[in-house]
Amino acid sequence: MNLKSLDLPEVKLLTPKRYFDDRGWFSETYNSKTFSKLGLRYTFVQDNQSLTNNIGTIRGLHFQNPPYAQVKLLRVLQGRIFDAVVDIRVGSPRFGKFVAIELSAEDGSAILVPEGFAHGFMSLEEKTEVLYKVSKFHVPSAEFGINPMDPDLKIPWPVEDIGHHGNVYSSERDSTFPMLKEAHSAFIYPERIKEK
Repeated sequence: MNLKSLDLPEVKLLTPKRYFDDRGWFSETYNSKTFSKLGLRYTFVQDNQSLTNNIGTIRGLHFQNPPYAQVKLLRVLQGRIFDAVVDIRVGSPRFGKFVAIELSAEDGSAILVPEGFAHGFMSLEEKTEVLYKVSKFHVPSAEFGINPMDPDLKIPWPVEDIGHHGNVYSSERDSTFPMLKEAHSAFIYPERIKEK
């Protein structure tokens, strides 16, 4: 398992080794002992999977508020996504900054999103499937988000690259999330993530 810190250093990219033969390939995508050796001592309690039908669909930017904040480990099972993570920790020197990366089923890499960060992605292919592990159970009352089109964030969603000419698909809830400056984040820097 190769571990790389991204431009927001708390956000990690993990690339598992693949073993190829005449049948195809095999890969160990998660191993708690391996993660612990890498310093990623999280307990994941729930797996979620999404199917996104259309190219240019944005899901996010999502998070759960404390005390139900989640660490997420996300990878693509089919298709490609443009993945974006935003630091929403009040007092952080990187507050409002983002990191973005393309993830694909072909590449097999996963992104680890810690507590205190909002996460979202745009589908770059039809029928894109995403699987993610989370460290806390889903709590609807704790769900919240930041508007993915917040002009202050300047996330370069690749709508032009995929031929949508500025048109994106999004849920009504996601498109009505507040801008970051209006969101009153409950995350304070430096946060102490409880590791189990």
